[in-house]
Amino acid sequence: MSTIAQQVSDFLATSAPFDSLDEAARDSLLIGAELIYLTQEKAADVKATSAALYLIQSGQYTVKDSFEPKRHVSDGDYFGIHGLLDRQTYPIDIVVESPGLVFKFAALRVAALFDNPHVLGFFQGLQRNDLQNQAALSSSSMWLYKPLGDVLEKLPISTDETTSIQDAAVLMLKHSVSSLLITQQETLVGIVTDRDLRNRVVAKGHDSRLSVSEIMTKAPVQITHQKTVFDALALMTEKNIHHLPIINKQTNAPIGMITATDIVRQQKGNVLFIMGALSKADSLYALTRLSWQLPHYLSSHAKRMGDFDIAGKVLSQATDIMTRKLITFFQQAHGKAPMMFAWLVYGSQAREDQTLGSDQDNGLLLAKSPNQTQAEYFRDMASYVCQGLAKCGIKLCNGNIMASNDALCLPLDKAIDEAKQWIASPTKSAIMHFNIFLDVRCAAGDIDLFRQLQQARQPLLKQSAFLAALARHTNDIAVPLSVFQKFVYEKDKQRKDTIDIKVKAIALVNNIARVYALAGGVQVPSTLARLAALPQQAGLAKKDADNLRDIWLFLNRLRWRHQLDNKATDSCVSIGSLSSIEKHQLKASLKAIERAKQAMVMKFSGGMG
Repeated sequence: MSTIAQQVSDFLATSAPFDSLDEAARDSLLIGAELIYLTQEKAADVKATSAALYLIQSGQYTVKDSFEPKRHVSDGDYFGIHGLLDRQTYPIDIVVESPGLVFKFAALRVAALFDNPHVLGFFQGLQRNDLQNQAALSSSSMWLYKPLGDVLEKLPISTDETTSIQDAAVLMLKHSVSSLLITQQETLVGIVTDRDLRNRVVAKGHDSRLSVSEIMTKAPVQITHQKTVFDALALMTEKNIHHLPIINKQTNAPIGMITATDIVRQQKGNVLFIMGALSKADSLYALTRLSWQLPHYLSSHAKRMGDFDIAGKVLSQATDIMTRKLITFFQQAHGKAPMMFAWLVYGSQAREDQTLGSDQDNGLLLAKSPNQTQAEYFRDMASYVCQGLAKCGIKLCNGNIMASNDALCLPLDKAIDEAKQWIASPTKSAIMHFNIFLDVRCAAGDIDLFRQLQQARQPLLKQSAFLAALARHTNDIAVPLSVFQKFVYEKDKQRKDTIDIKVKAIALVNNIARVYALAGGVQVPSTLARLAALPQQAGLAKKDADNLRDIWLFLNRLRWRHQLDNKATDSCVSIGSLSSIEKHQLKASLKAIERAKQAMVMKFSGGMG
């Protein structure tokens, strides 16, 4: 093999999609292959030649090789593929911005490889500007992201609270179920299980003619239908229950039941053994000892890329449990709270995408303005919980976005007034401050109090001027790609080829999803849940929402792999650590994010970035 042929072969072995082929298949491309030093003088030769595939090793070029607009291309990019796929001859116009080496492959040799579905799918994806990623379809953990409404196979078996115990038992036998939902005017008020019949009726000789309300578990733990299988599993683990009623969020009517058996049927791998242990911890010492096992647990169990899809959700659910346990420990020592409160979590914990580097972001919502004694109670509780979380490995927030900060311990009326101030003055500096508070969830306390806040804020946060300001703020953050589609690296880092995936990519998808969610009245804080729940009138097509979902999952996988492989807490991913296909995926992701940003600015800000 000649020196040039060997050079071409070596480069192909590291270039997607040819890196997935065996050596014989790659060698077939070498027949008739050329290595061109492409200058502006030689650009005319490329235009005059017949159809071929070009792969750039170095240099920067502006290319128009189809009816599509011209594009800027550089290292690792292809051009000429449109003509091969469409079986047409398109003129190729090239402006050489920076000369370099380009490989040219004969059309017949490339077309022969289209019989390989991976090769054909890769180039078809390039032609469509698709992300070369099937994250949502291939993930071994995506069953945990399924909404509960999607896994329900039949209507719930229920009966009115006036039904006799005997008739209830007959109904359970008839439908071969182990539990029965008890309703009052179609609203869930209780649950009866076969264990209840054994322990509360048979064992005690209870009169089976009495109403089932005598033996039911009243006000049972329940979950709404838009929650995921993971949410159900975490709740059942924490509460140590085996039957969980599913209700419609709007009507509170029961629409189904999920049991431990159902989850086992759905489950493809157990990722939650530590959750049960956390929920059973009876002291701060026990809680901290268990919490420090989480990083080891994740590094031991997250082996495949798909496993990273729920790692953030595992951490967030664990942090929720730790928060509730710490509040319980404090109240056991100091008595119940002097008024209703809601412990709010913001940012990554609210979105359920925490990583090993996430810090605390939380606050307290109070039912009314406290007096001095009440304020001291909540100040002490907040300090205890925040310090306790720090001992559990959830570090304190450098920006002091914590409930221990008096400014983040607000009564309901002042919290609503604060939202009004955001709307009145959405300056750049103000948005940077309050942006994190737009992703919020109630992790403990009175959920109804939190809902009152959300209900009051929803129409405020939908105002067009406010959404325009949020869109412009997101547009100000540039994706790390140059004009010629080369990666732009972080400065002053130990490794010279790193990109902060969190700040420069994931945060942008979070921001885009947030703006559309606020516009559509979607109140869930999770980015994936927001993208799935967007109404049609929100203005983001389902295809585009699905693409952003895939991008988010792919970027999240890169971030988690970087942190676990390098025992790191940052999100600065080395481009050199990526495979060739991952580099293409990342570049395609960043391009798609940029297009989504521009579309968002056009919709909400009239194109004024």
